[in-house]
Amino acid sequence: MSFSQEVKNELLEIEYEKSCCEKALLYGLCIFSKSFSVLGISIQTENERIARLFRKLIKKYCNVNCFIKSSPKGRSFSVNIDEKSQCDKILGVFGHNEVGSLKINHSNFDCTDCVNAFLAGAFLACGTVSDPKKDYHLEFTVPFSNLSKSLVTFLEEMELTPKLSNRKGYNIVYFKGSQAIEDCLYLMGASSAMFEMMNIEIVKDFRNKANRTANCEAANIERTVKASFAHIEAIEKIEKIKGLDYLKKDLKEMAVLRKENPELSLSELSKLSGLSRSGVNHRLNKILEIAQNL
Repeated sequence: MSFSQEVKNELLEIEYEKSCCEKALLYGLCIFSKSFSVLGISIQTENERIARLFRKLIKKYCNVNCFIKSSPKGRSFSVNIDEKSQCDKILGVFGHNEVGSLKINHSNFDCTDCVNAFLAGAFLACGTVSDPKKDYHLEFTVPFSNLSKSLVTFLEEMELTPKLSNRKGYNIVYFKGSQAIEDCLYLMGASSAMFEMMNIEIVKDFRNKANRTANCEAANIERTVKASFAHIEAIEKIEKIKGLDYLKKDLKEMAVLRKENPELSLSELSKLSGLSRSGVNHRLNKILEIAQNL
């Protein structure tokens, strides 16, 4: 089961105490479904429970009987209401009798919880969310331009920050970023999904920090090895051509120390020699310079 399906199943488990909220849920299902006009009202979904909920609530609040049709392989389910009288009845229940551009009718919200229920209905009708293990993306696929703009305004009033784009003729209202998606899930009522997403985010953040630390340590080791190799090569060159006695006492001591401890960093050589790190670095650079001039 995908993360998006988990969210929808969680929303389907919500039992609304007030009928106004349940009606607002139905309104979200209707207005963001496949079609919502005098020509027809229909919903199409891959989740049979959503289709059953739509049929149940249409009967309860609009007194309209309808039937669920399934695709030949049972992969999608649809409810189609084609009779004009029934469409008029449903549109009238939600205050959409007048012909015009489709926008969210706020008179359908009798309490603050209705707004959250409506958002849940919208997500059940046209929403999807990516698996947070892979990406942070939640979107509503809206068939009508004015309705998508109305949804953006609606979400902004809920202190969310959606973005709007167009994909293959569909208007996409979407969120990027874990915090915005978590806020949206919480408002819809999918708190379990929200906490699951937060836990995944914590694990991902921990792994990223661990990887950054490991990469940093690997880079430091690589730099130490390269520097040490150059030092040893210079010391062996001096030893072969002139002998280490050719060096001044302080440089000879450093050459011996470095040759005996090729794996140590400058900081570790500093502790071993009692010199500052810059002092160690200065002497080793001097040895490199002498070797180059031989």
